Amino acid sequence: MAKFVKISEEAYKFDGKLPLSTAIPLGLQHVLAMFVGNLTPVLIIGGACGIFGGAGFADLQVSLIQNAMIVAGLVTLLQLYSVGPCGGKVPIIMGTSSGFIGVFAGIAATLGSGVVAYGAIMGASIIGGVCEALLGFVLQYIRRFFPPVVCGTVVLSIGLSLISVGVNSFGGGFKTKDFGSIENLLLGLFVLCVILFFKHGTKGFFSSSSILIGIIAGYIAAFGMSLVLPTTAVTPEGVEFTKSWVIHWEKVAQAPWFSVPQLMPVEIVFDMRAILPVLIMFIVTAVETVGDISAVIESGLDREATDKELSGGVMCDGIGSALAAVFGVLPNTSFSQNVGLVAMTKIVNRFALATGAVFLILCGLIPKLGALVSIMPQSVLGGAAVMMFSSIVVSGIQLLTKEKLNSRSLTIISVALGVGYGMGATPGILAHCPEAMRMMFGESGIVPAALVAILLNIILQPERAEEA
Repeated sequence: MAKFVKISEEAYKFDGKLPLSTAIPLGLQHVLAMFVGNLTPVLIIGGACGIFGGAGFADLQVSLIQNAMIVAGLVTLLQLYSVGPCGGKVPIIMGTSSGFIGVFAGIAATLGSGVVAYGAIMGASIIGGVCEALLGFVLQYIRRFFPPVVCGTVVLSIGLSLISVGVNSFGGGFKTKDFGSIENLLLGLFVLCVILFFKHGTKGFFSSSSILIGIIAGYIAAFGMSLVLPTTAVTPEGVEFTKSWVIHWEKVAQAPWFSVPQLMPVEIVFDMRAILPVLIMFIVTAVETVGDISAVIESGLDREATDKELSGGVMCDGIGSALAAVFGVLPNTSFSQNVGLVAMTKIVNRFALATGAVFLILCGLIPKLGALVSIMPQSVLGGAAVMMFSSIVVSGIQLLTKEKLNSRSLTIISVALGVGYGMGATPGILAHCPEAMRMMFGESGIVPAALVAILLNIILQPERAEEA
């Protein structure tokens, strides 16, 4: 029993020594938490460019999905262990960012979609990634612009924006024909209850692996449901469809055992119409990464992030995004889903997270492994996601309340969330604004909230706030 307790304690240390048998499941639950989210942006933008769902692009589709997993694993290892100044040595999982979806979709529409538009997105991502890496290099000199009130507001915005994503998954996936069905809701609730039971009803390894256990239980429950419940239904229009909670095992059977990644699967194009809006997004992404790192260090290690950790983390963000573009993958950034997982479990062990990164690489090299994870029902993921994403909100609150909130801080938070996040969460309000503004602010509340918080932090001087 003493040995078991010692292993459990090591999991809460960044450099703790864990046996492989303990590290693998702890790392695997990180992969399960982010796997679908890592692939979704590629699927969405590939579809917007006509690559996914278009005839003649089957091989390219496979390459992009494969590369998305491999790049996420490689960039995560770079973040965990660092190469020179690149990498913050922080317990962060890296993955394909969904924050760029709105901007990239606008670029695809402007450039007429197609492989050329996708190549322009890759070219803009390379330039944007290099610029973000340079920003990370000088971050220690401009860190005063990112105090806890700014980072906390960004983290809070991230959590608030992700809660709706988790709830949509809980219901089976927003675009599914049986969204919000009783089966999906009960399956998501079952997964959430299993997680809560193991998180607070057990100790040590089982408590730390509660997310993984809940997801495995969800797989088993979904399989059992398919044996006793109808797996198909009919829409009001009379169209038959397969219910979203059904597990498609045939995808695993059809997937090959081994495949080599393809370098530069699309031709890189440099177009200023794509580069300018993407550059702005990379600046906002740097702020988001600062917030993610601040949150994970605060919630997982109970201290503030150092200049070196923040600088190395942002540099890794940039270099990783440029590397991803060379492989035809969208920018790789810190994954907020996994920040929530760390905040919830307090597992910050680097070796455990590294095993998850290696598993991602194997999923890319061994497509059968990737297929096994990709068939996870959305409601199963949602059962875990609603709790993890809410943990990010709590991390943001912790950052904001580290220091006593004065009138200046309250103004920054209020305006950033009210005007910034509120505007982004209600994209219709920008319907008559220029297209560039809609592309940057209309898809996510994170971007405008971050910019408002940064600007107010500069404009509202402490002395003036105190006089007021």
